Amino acid sequence: MSINNHSISKLSLFAITWPIFIEVFLQAFMKFTDVFMLSFVSDEAVAAIGVVNQIMMFTFVLFNFTAMGSGVVVAQFTGAGKGKDVSKTIANALVINLLFGFIVSVIVVLFRHQFLSIFNLSPELYAYADIYMIIVGGTLFTQSMVLTLFSVMEAKGYTKDVMYVAIGMNVINILGNYLFIFGALGVPQLGVTGVAISTAVARALAMVAMFFILYRRVEVRIKVKDYLYLQMDYVKKIMKIGIPSAGEHLSYNTSQIVITVFITLLGASALATKVYTQNLMMLMVIFSMAMSKGMQIYIGQLVGAGRLEEAYRNMYRGLKWALGVAMSVAVILAFSGEYLITFFTSEIDIITVGATLLIFGLILEPGRTSNLVIISALRASGDAKFPVMMGILSMWGISVPLAYYLGVHLGYGLFGIWTALIIDEWVRAILMHFRWRSKVWQRKSLVRQERSEVVQETS
Repeated sequence: MSINNHSISKLSLFAITWPIFIEVFLQAFMKFTDVFMLSFVSDEAVAAIGVVNQIMMFTFVLFNFTAMGSGVVVAQFTGAGKGKDVSKTIANALVINLLFGFIVSVIVVLFRHQFLSIFNLSPELYAYADIYMIIVGGTLFTQSMVLTLFSVMEAKGYTKDVMYVAIGMNVINILGNYLFIFGALGVPQLGVTGVAISTAVARALAMVAMFFILYRRVEVRIKVKDYLYLQMDYVKKIMKIGIPSAGEHLSYNTSQIVITVFITLLGASALATKVYTQNLMMLMVIFSMAMSKGMQIYIGQLVGAGRLEEAYRNMYRGLKWALGVAMSVAVILAFSGEYLITFFTSEIDIITVGATLLIFGLILEPGRTSNLVIISALRASGDAKFPVMMGILSMWGISVPLAYYLGVHLGYGLFGIWTALIIDEWVRAILMHFRWRSKVWQRKSLVRQERSEVVQETS
């Protein structure tokens, strides 16, 4: 059987990754603009939407298990030149996440009062959060579609298309926020309601645009019947990658929530320091996140094409780039930390501690960047379970208990907690490195199983 390497022969890792970098940045920027523009309404509005977004982020993790799984499967089938399998995988993934999205949307709207009661909001904040959850929560299925469409189109190498749609989504969102918050051009001032409408409309239009692009880009046209009948072979492949990946993200997010609870025991000043410091450290992470997504696509296509040694070497090449950029930003933040934190606060204690934590970032970031990139490469090869098992053991066996012991019990505060995070990231990074070097992942290819099935059928 001939293997079509057209997609990977014409796309370098850099060509795949730079549009993803823009897309990742814009996804973060969309959240930032909502908060910034809502600050013109009131601090209460910002606080209310901040609470709701914690709930929304949890649903995004749930949607991502199908998006991530389908992305890896599509990348491998693309590398193997199996256009028909690519189209059927996309159809199955879209149906799964559409159904899941509708169910989650209904649950969020029907049980919004129960969710919001957890946070003990004041009546004013509760009113803001309630209307936002009705509008944005009720249209969460569009976000599930956008995440899936972004993932499968990036897996095929069309990262620029996703970038352009992300740009358009941000422009629509910002324009809508401006019109509804400031009442420009005769549009009624709707405040939080207007921001919710802008977010919902921007996502819906992005979904429509991505469907249009999808049908222009797929080599084998997706038929209506592909949406009507789920095929278990494709569903199993998606879930084989998606469920462990979602488990890893859920474990990480939950462990971070627990550690945040520990920080609240240290006082409001410590919590503020953590928020400001991590916002600045996100500048280090954005490129690593983009590289990890690009790596997942590139390695997935190489593995699908059977070019395993090339995949092995290219992971290290991508890791060097990610570490180089991340450490360059880390050095800048470490040397300018005190100055940067003054943009957020004038409290001397917060500035001093935050600046020190940014210096800690010089040790933390190589471990975190290595995890992001190597785990994405392992997942792309089909080796999804090992990173999850090691991640859960390290997060809950090292990070969480050590954060409490060093930070709270021994009284080292945020310095102790950051030390626990550093140890956790480095332990996992070392384990992932040895896993990649072992080449066990070369026996996990999803497409290789498909090839053997084809051989059996023709013999």
